[in-house]
Amino acid sequence: MSRRTPRIFAAALAAGVLLLGGCAEKTSTDTPAAGGSGGAFPATVGKLTLEKRPEKIVSLSPTSTEMLFAIGAGKQVTAADDQSNYPPEAPRSDLSGYQPNAEAIAAKNPDLVVISDNLNKIADQLVALKIPVLQIPAAATLDDTYRQLTDLGTLTGHRSEADAVVQKMKDDITALTKDLPKRTEKPTYYHELGPELYTATSKTFIGTIYALAGLENIADPSDADGKNGGYPQLSQEVIVKANPDFVFLSDTKCCKQSADTVKARSGWAGITAVKNNQIVELDDDIASRWGPRVVDLLKVIVDATAKVPA
Repeated sequence: MSRRTPRIFAAALAAGVLLLGGCAEKTSTDTPAAGGSGGAFPATVGKLTLEKRPEKIVSLSPTSTEMLFAIGAGKQVTAADDQSNYPPEAPRSDLSGYQPNAEAIAAKNPDLVVISDNLNKIADQLVALKIPVLQIPAAATLDDTYRQLTDLGTLTGHRSEADAVVQKMKDDITALTKDLPKRTEKPTYYHELGPELYTATSKTFIGTIYALAGLENIADPSDADGKNGGYPQLSQEVIVKANPDFVFLSDTKCCKQSADTVKARSGWAGITAVKNNQIVELDDDIASRWGPRVVDLLKVIVDATAKVPA
């Protein structure tokens, strides 16, 4: 999630739901990777085949940018969108993933463009210009993340590196979760997307990460029928009544929220998370992307909750 003011947060969330919740249009990434291992070309993922290794990749998704650098394809990325702020060496540009412009993208002379959402039918426009496009939609599960890393590895000539990243993620997640405290009741939590009290349920990607840490989501009853796509807006009354053990803030950058601002909210003083100083300030970017740094997010969650006696 990029830096956003509270005024535009609600509007941005509409797009963010697609980016975070795995609701993006499905494309070639829905098909398991093909084309062999290592740097073999031609390489195929779904309906997309590249005859040779791409050397001018344009990434229009911060998560895809992180993935490309993680698997060793960073030097092939010649331009990234304006939200791609990690790693620091990413070639950030004025290209937009939210309002993609085919002419501006084509001017970069790419031999592969990686997108998250097909906004403005950008994929169709680029294909018409004979520019290969791979869509990496928002992950709904960790398996989606693993598959996307593998797909990118296949198409960039870094399959073995991608496999190594996936295995390390799996090993790290196993290490973080194998010794969780044995509890008679799961600690409850509220994950805040913005000060307007938008949140995410257990059915979202971020919700699955909290589940790995053994936590119970207070938002689940508010979107039991799924009509909000897993991203309901709660009321102060609902949150106070639910009395979560933990509050996790993923709006520290965009909206300047902190433990202090939460403590100052009217009616929140009696919430267990506030009384016990169990308000966790997350990095907005890490908490809104589904690349390799989800391991870092899980570690923050596990470390924060492990301090509470079983």
